[in-house]
Amino acid sequence: MTNKSISDVLREARRVVIKVGSSLVTNEGRGLDEAAIGEWCRQMALLAREPGTHREVVMVSSGAIAEGMKRLGWAQRPKEVNELQAAAAVGQMGLAQMYETKLREQGLRSAQVLLTHADLADRERYLNARTTLLTLLEYQVLPVINENDTVVTDEIKVGDNDTLGALVANLIEADLLVILTDQKGLYTADPRANPGAEFVHEARAGDLALERMAGGAGSSIGKGGMLTKILAAKRAAGSGASTVIAWGREPDVLLRLAAGERIGTLLVAPTQKIQARKQWIADHLQLRGALVVDDGAVAKLRSAGTSLLPIGMTQVEGVFARGDVVAIRDAAGAEVARGLANYSSAEARLLCRKPSAEIPTLLGYMAEPEMVHRDNMVLSR
Repeated sequence: MTNKSISDVLREARRVVIKVGSSLVTNEGRGLDEAAIGEWCRQMALLAREPGTHREVVMVSSGAIAEGMKRLGWAQRPKEVNELQAAAAVGQMGLAQMYETKLREQGLRSAQVLLTHADLADRERYLNARTTLLTLLEYQVLPVINENDTVVTDEIKVGDNDTLGALVANLIEADLLVILTDQKGLYTADPRANPGAEFVHEARAGDLALERMAGGAGSSIGKGGMLTKILAAKRAAGSGASTVIAWGREPDVLLRLAAGERIGTLLVAPTQKIQARKQWIADHLQLRGALVVDDGAVAKLRSAGTSLLPIGMTQVEGVFARGDVVAIRDAAGAEVARGLANYSSAEARLLCRKPSAEIPTLLGYMAEPEMVHRDNMVLSR
């Protein structure tokens, strides 16, 4: 049993990542399913506009390669990387156009965002992608995300967009990841081979028993199996996001989930998202550098829980890049806090004792007004 009921987890989610698989988007490879995409867009619009929720929705959609195969007249998914990339390039045009059209019909603005795992592995590119997505959400634009299959190589693999959905959930610190698939959810065994298999309504994300239950690939189009979804849920739980695996063609599936209805399999994250992020920062053993701050900044960090502004910095130690974890120390060298640096060490040295308003003049741009944002900081004991 989990500590939180399925209805609580779903109703309380305010930032939701929805991932839809290729077999659903393309109706098992027969080209983009306009009616189905339109229906999910209708539901997403209602979720985003539900009074009093301030809910933010992000879509991660497969389907570019499958749509490209259809447009190119290929009956079988190719094995050569260059052919997969070509199919993705052709199909991405139709996929983006379809979502833009259907979301516009619902009065929503949309944006296409193409990512690779390399974008999310590099700390600076990670923060840039995060800032872009959060800015889109701030302006009430619904991002439609897909992997940039036209340029990746080994990243084109089984279940990749399940993993991408989890990485996006980590990236924007989502409350919930919804994986819509062509299966009802997770069973204790393959129900097609074992009539005694029981449906798993809810469990704890990361439980190794779930991986033993999961079977192989379920579709010749998407190639993703239940195991990739279980592993995606485990990854999403690392930042505190719970995951629901549900049948994408269930009527009003997204709306009913948001109402707390018991649909699909809920895998609850054992740690809340704020705690997960703070723990990740606190657990860094190797710090790239340090920011020495004045007594006024120390007092504000400890008593008011504010962000660290450049004007409070007196000295920069070490060499670090944007996105690295650095220590924040007082004049005596004692660690006050640690967090993610919004600027490199070279840039930080130029910003010491300067008000945030001067950042664009000093650097030629401004990533953030803070050197370390309070959401990316943990106070030392």
